[in-house]
Amino acid sequence: MTTLTHARLELPYAPSSRPSLRAIALIAGAHAGALALLVSLDVVPVPQAVNSLMVDIIRPAAPTPPPEIVKPRPRPVESKPQPRPQPAPTPTPVLAVPAESPAPAVEAAVVKAPPPPPAPPAPVTVSQPRFDADYLSNPAPAYPAISRRLGEEGKVVLRVQVEPAGHPSQVELKSSSGSPRLDQAALDAVRRWKFIPARRGDEAVAAWVLVPVVFNLKS
Repeated sequence: MTTLTHARLELPYAPSSRPSLRAIALIAGAHAGALALLVSLDVVPVPQAVNSLMVDIIRPAAPTPPPEIVKPRPRPVESKPQPRPQPAPTPTPVLAVPAESPAPAVEAAVVKAPPPPPAPPAPVTVSQPRFDADYLSNPAPAYPAISRRLGEEGKVVLRVQVEPAGHPSQVELKSSSGSPRLDQAALDAVRRWKFIPARRGDEAVAAWVLVPVVFNLKS
């Protein structure tokens, strides 16, 4: 007969979980069932005196508590002395200024369109003095006798200023014929001539005119 000795069963320890009482009971029941099965099969003879099975449960060490986090203490806020409120200044009374009376409305002046500019005057016709009219009966200059004998010929141009009355006031030599005798004969004759005065519109005015005098022995 086999004698059961006191056995110490060590359960594996799972660091992540602790064995519960229910698990322990299930383990003990499993051992008892297995023993009963062996006895019924006559594999294990039943002893007369069966020592009780002592199971010691090794409890895992208690986990180390996490370190205590010490929160920083807030610094005391320094209280700044608040300035004393200053008394509000007394407002200076404002004298009321009388409102100016509005200026009378000025009626808008009616702007009239300016009148059109006057039409420019018609151009004034200006005519030059004349000396070749037949009714003036101006005599031809006398041909000097000595100039005939010498065969002197030529053309004299005189510059004459004719007054509004028609008579010459100045007679000047513009170009000579080459003979002083012919030039002087032309001057003497033209000083006695009559002229048709120059006109500006209907008004007679003084003006200058060129008078040519030709001396020709064949004429």
